[in-house]
Amino acid sequence: MNLNRFAAFRAVMLTGTVSGAAEILGRSQPAVSRLLDKLEYELGVALFERRKGLVTPTPQAHELLNEIERAYVSLEALQSFALRLAKGKGSHISLAALPAFANDFMPQVLSEFHKDWPETKVTLSVRMGPKIEEFAAAQQIDFGMAEMPFRRSGFKVEPFSTAPYVAAVPKGHALAERSSIGPEDLAKNPLILYSSFAPARHLLDQASQSLGIQTEAIIETNLSTPAYAMVKRGLGIAILDPFTAVLQRSDEVELIPFIPTIPFKVALLRPETRPSTPAMEALFSKMGEIRDLVLNELPG
Repeated sequence: MNLNRFAAFRAVMLTGTVSGAAEILGRSQPAVSRLLDKLEYELGVALFERRKGLVTPTPQAHELLNEIERAYVSLEALQSFALRLAKGKGSHISLAALPAFANDFMPQVLSEFHKDWPETKVTLSVRMGPKIEEFAAAQQIDFGMAEMPFRRSGFKVEPFSTAPYVAAVPKGHALAERSSIGPEDLAKNPLILYSSFAPARHLLDQASQSLGIQTEAIIETNLSTPAYAMVKRGLGIAILDPFTAVLQRSDEVELIPFIPTIPFKVALLRPETRPSTPAMEALFSKMGEIRDLVLNELPG
């Protein structure tokens, strides 16, 4: 398709006249008119009503303009990327991460990373584990951060953390001064637990059942951040991933080790056809630094 014809059409729609379009395009009015005629012929659709030198867009013209505007956004992004590439600044990293990392951990990492790599564009998608696997297997991202185990292939798995889940207890609660909390404590108190499909929930249920203890949640959620907020408001006790527990830390919540230990097994998913870059390696290094700082804040 001839982009000059679409450019002429867009210019007429934006200026309202053929003469105005000719001026911003640096062409003659007859040249712009010919481009419009050829576009209408190519599409088989009347885009303008012409009366006494005036052009009035048809409904089809407005529909076409909506599509063209979306295309121009993509073209402008491509042009911007090409300019960065020509200057040696075309690095772009796309990643998908669990909410447990996307809410606080990755923003902290990226704020530090950006100081050294200000020209590197990063796209962060916040997704749940199965979708992150899907993206990585389809080679649609540079890397993902998700909880193991994985069911798909097509990517390399690099362990990132096995730090344990911790108990979050409201300040002033009877258990707030304990050195550790176990399933028997959970059975006697209001609980805020992950939804049944979450890996941590399965492990917690197994640990409780192996001891003959039945636990029941008063509230279930699939995200750590709202669970922490509910603990903060005194609704109950929650078992949270270590990154959310530390980075959301509030004086209204006590973090206590949970026994038996339930590891939060997280790995980086690196698609096999996506080569690494210096910017990516620098980002991984910064992630490791921030991870160690966060985990050093865990109780026990």
